[in-house]
Amino acid sequence: MAEEAQQEEIDTKEQDEKKKELAKKIGEFKQTVLQLKNQLNSLNDEKEAWFEKKENYTKEVVKLIGEIKELKRQRDKFTSEVKHLKEERNKLNTLIKEKISEIKNLNEQKHKIMVEYKIETDPTELLRKIEALEMHIETEAISFEKEKEIMKKIKQLKKEYNEAKKVSDVWTKSKNLSKEIDRMKIEVDYTHEKIQNLAAESQKRHEKMLEISKSVDELKKKEEEAYEKFFEIKKKFTEVNTSLKNTLLEMNKVKEELDSIKGVEQKERKKKEETVLKEKEEVVQEKIKKGKKLTTEDLLVFQKIEGEGSIKEKIELTNSHSANSHSQKNAKETAQETVEESEEE
Repeated sequence: MAEEAQQEEIDTKEQDEKKKELAKKIGEFKQTVLQLKNQLNSLNDEKEAWFEKKENYTKEVVKLIGEIKELKRQRDKFTSEVKHLKEERNKLNTLIKEKISEIKNLNEQKHKIMVEYKIETDPTELLRKIEALEMHIETEAISFEKEKEIMKKIKQLKKEYNEAKKVSDVWTKSKNLSKEIDRMKIEVDYTHEKIQNLAAESQKRHEKMLEISKSVDELKKKEEEAYEKFFEIKKKFTEVNTSLKNTLLEMNKVKEELDSIKGVEQKERKKKEETVLKEKEEVVQEKIKKGKKLTTEDLLVFQKIEGEGSIKEKIELTNSHSANSHSQKNAKETAQETVEESEEE
């Protein structure tokens, strides 16, 4: 018996050491779990911050690409207008060349006629001078001698004009053609100026597109860097999360082992309690048989054994199984007295 008790004591100490060791491990696991959770929260915050940066860069890129598309639309519109105006200008220049060639032919005809008829003055110029002199006579107060002199000059000019009328058609055509060429040149200059203005606007859009495209390239680079950083932190997050899961699994295994030891101890403790209770029950039954008084502890033993019901009923139930009726009567009286004493206490 002494050896068994000694072995039991050794086993108990070993179990206590084992429990302490397991409890220590659980404590260490809990500390590790806390650290991993804090690390996980920190990594998650960092991961989400990088993802938000990446998303902001993406939104900015999309916005700038929209601006580039609008600028391209405007540039292409200006370019199209420039192309159309250049075509119009080229047509005008071609017409001007044709008109210049035509006027050269007229001038050659005019020269031949002037040489043939010895005409030195443009008929339209002669007519202009005649009209100016006639207006002078009509509108200004002049002397008779002066008027005669002017009239003589008008007569001479009219004579020259009548001679020059032979080439007046050619002259008129040449003059009208010259005016048309001047008008067309003005139109060409206006078209050219418009082309320059539109081309300048087109160039502005193009340069702005290049500037924004450069910004887009820089933002895309930052976007890529932010995504790589996000992916890197996400990878760490996954590793720590896996480590946390594994740690929790290990901790649960240790907890299960500790709970198993405690369960065994609890079963052994219950078994011992039941053995002790059985022994006490036997002592109480012996007291009842012998008509001895029961203590409060004895009554508590009955409570543990029988469960619900009054203490008095438990004693009566026990006494009913007694073989000796006289002892049974004494037991009841004793139990009754004991109950009364217990109630008084």
